[in-house]
Amino acid sequence: MGAKILPVNNHTQVLEESSVIVPAQALEMADLLVAYLEQIGVEYVFGVPGGAIEPLFNAMARSGRRGGLRTIVARHEAGAAFMADGYARETGRLGVCCATSGPGSTNMITGVACAHDNNVPLLAISGLPALPSFGRGALQESSDTGVNAFAMFHHCTRYNAMVSHPSQFERKLANALMTAHQATGGPAHLAIPLDILRGAIPSAVPAYNLAALFKQEPILIDERAIQRLRDELRQSPRIAFVIGASCIEAIEAIMELVELTRALFITTPDAKGYINPRHPAYCGVFGFGGHDSAVGLLGSKPDIVLAFGTGFSEFVSGGWCDSLLNNRLVHIDNSEENLMRSPMAMLHVRGHIRSVCERLNELLKAVPSSEAGGVMRLNDIAGVTLQSPESYTSNDTPIKPQRLMKALSERCPPDTRFLADSGNSMVWTVHYLQPLNRRIERMRQHVVGKMPEQRSGTANWLHVMMDFCPMGWAIGAADGIARGNPLCPVVCITGDGAFLMSGQEITVAAMEGLSVVFVVLNDSALGMVKHGQRLAGAEAIGYELPLVDYRKLAEAMGIPGHVIRSPQELDNLDFNTILRRKGPTLLDVRIDGEEVPPMVLRMKTLGTLK
Repeated sequence: MGAKILPVNNHTQVLEESSVIVPAQALEMADLLVAYLEQIGVEYVFGVPGGAIEPLFNAMARSGRRGGLRTIVARHEAGAAFMADGYARETGRLGVCCATSGPGSTNMITGVACAHDNNVPLLAISGLPALPSFGRGALQESSDTGVNAFAMFHHCTRYNAMVSHPSQFERKLANALMTAHQATGGPAHLAIPLDILRGAIPSAVPAYNLAALFKQEPILIDERAIQRLRDELRQSPRIAFVIGASCIEAIEAIMELVELTRALFITTPDAKGYINPRHPAYCGVFGFGGHDSAVGLLGSKPDIVLAFGTGFSEFVSGGWCDSLLNNRLVHIDNSEENLMRSPMAMLHVRGHIRSVCERLNELLKAVPSSEAGGVMRLNDIAGVTLQSPESYTSNDTPIKPQRLMKALSERCPPDTRFLADSGNSMVWTVHYLQPLNRRIERMRQHVVGKMPEQRSGTANWLHVMMDFCPMGWAIGAADGIARGNPLCPVVCITGDGAFLMSGQEITVAAMEGLSVVFVVLNDSALGMVKHGQRLAGAEAIGYELPLVDYRKLAEAMGIPGHVIRSPQELDNLDFNTILRRKGPTLLDVRIDGEEVPPMVLRMKTLGTLK
């Protein structure tokens, strides 16, 4: 029988079948941090190591050896935050990223800001030099006595704290975790000096049982507002729904409400992945990259418009369109910040969105259909209208971006997770990606033994980034999604400009053996810049990119790649084999860069449309 190491106490270990006694690793404050992450079900921490954060990596190494959480090393700290973002979106668990002090923490800020604008639950941990060195010119000093990176997190987090004494550590950590987990979601940041992370502790047992708090199901609803909404629905024969990004766990209740009220519905761009795009009552995406049919639904002046879980930012509100933001609007949300953006609405219903919809369904079912207000369809609106439908089926070379979206819609299996990067990639995807039979089963049927305890709901088949919109986000986020749910293939649709910013993160997918297909739309240009200049009649400047063979770039990283120049080559590609491969694949797709994306809305908002 082989020897085994058994823990005796915090100070010694005895080697079985031997009289040798070896000293155990002393427990440090970083071990307590890891214990809290393990307690709430965190599996992975995405980050880049460095001197000021070294104790945390040491503690994670000890956790990994005993089967606890694992470290995923990104190539850039922004990429680490993007991965944590993707992991949180897919699993419902808290995403965690970490970086060293100074430039490590400032690099991470972009990803944290994205999570803030998209309400993604995320904990960012940054290191600091030891407290006694503050103000003495320590390397990569980023407290208020150096380049104050800590303060930079203030405006892009829900909670931002620096631990300045060991006795603060546990309370501030608990506050950060609880803030990130709140119903409205969002990032929290904790900056921890090196000497505090290294501080010796007698035990790594958390004082607070956060796991129990994370399991609590939010049920808060405004009963009086729901009763009034029921009455309004009974009196409104023409009903439209707008489904927003905060509805993921409420989507089944919302779709039941669609059937009960016989409403037509549209989605914001970041909520398209929650629904079946072939549903007979679906009228398309409203907002950036959206459809004329969605504009037509609101333009037909329905009697009442129910908007669920959206903050009406530029990209999701059609540039703050009057046909949406008017006195026919009912805004249903759990976020006071979102509700503040619709003061013109006839009614605000504040509360947990799923609970609100379930209660409303109960009330409507209790009323015989003959007394339900005579609701009827807006038959002249139903259906999704695509821009340039001839390009969607074109067999011309180079490949039309629309034709690429058609192939991805038809060739990828039902459980595929798609991501679209900022730029033209997002516009083409939001408008044209129309997967068949896309109703996704609950995540618990896919992620065996890895279900999140904090949240439930329906997996999202399409992820896009709204508001902050950094190029390259989708590349890191795809890694995070694939790591969080390795049973589903992931397709990342990105542009050549975005890939040149963050393409190095595909090596993380290679090292982790993640099934991700990186589809690079290659037109040797910053496409949105190019077409924006043309539509505005502006100077043609700064949009050119070199012609790069991204297949060779991928192969230099040990990743197989393909160059796709024609629809025929695309159709001949063995998607089944590629998507089953344990590891990433890159597709360098040479698209027709002269195709104009559906981006007129953005130009109108900028006031530059000629």
